[in-house]
Amino acid sequence: MKFLFSAFLLLLLAGCASGPRLDTSHPSSNHDNRVQFVIVHYTSASLERSLALLTHGQVSSHYLIGDDASGTIYKLVDESQRAWHAGESEWMGRTWLNSSSIGIEIVNPGYRDLPTGRVWYPYTAAQVQSLVVLLKDISKRNGIDPRNIIGHSDIAPLRKLDPGPLFPWKRLADEGLGMWPDAKAVARYQVQYASDLPSITWFQEELAKLGYPTPQTGELDVATRHVMAAFQMHFRASLFDGTPDAESAAILRALNHQ
Repeated sequence: MKFLFSAFLLLLLAGCASGPRLDTSHPSSNHDNRVQFVIVHYTSASLERSLALLTHGQVSSHYLIGDDASGTIYKLVDESQRAWHAGESEWMGRTWLNSSSIGIEIVNPGYRDLPTGRVWYPYTAAQVQSLVVLLKDISKRNGIDPRNIIGHSDIAPLRKLDPGPLFPWKRLADEGLGMWPDAKAVARYQVQYASDLPSITWFQEELAKLGYPTPQTGELDVATRHVMAAFQMHFRASLFDGTPDAESAAILRALNHQ
């Protein structure tokens, strides 16, 4: 319908001698792509349930990667349209990222809480390979900055945990799809910070510089702990308790200076 209306309008403008003339000879260079970010999620549901929720529920995403042997990619929303996957969110100072992002959901149960602790579910090799192929295609077509391939927990650290600590961020970074710190730089900085841990203000400033929506209070408040935990889960999944430490400081510095 929108296409028919646009075609009708162009014909009307062209054919109406007394009406306005449409001049397209001065294209502006002052624009960029609508798509600036790619946000990865897990579904916390089976494939069947995920498809139902993402096509007839209150949320949606542009793509869904199944858990079958081949990692089938389902296209659910055209990239030119806004999908409802990010909600209240922020990255690099940009907010409400539904309007400027592509959402990719991956079929994965997320986690299960047991008496012995929380157990997270891994992603399959087929899912990861399908994701790599999909991200390379999306990034090439839209000119996505690798720093803007992120998880739901990165953009909404107070609300979300997906895609979780078992998500293969380093594998993606090795493919040019995301950030990862230089190991030698981290080791060097960690020695320095082991005896001289930076202040909370420093951590908040560096987290914000990296892209995280971080309070600038100078205090280790609840919101800052959540942001720190999201950062740690992304870049140091072995421990993501939200406590600032020398290794976290070293990773932050390495990322912000590479």
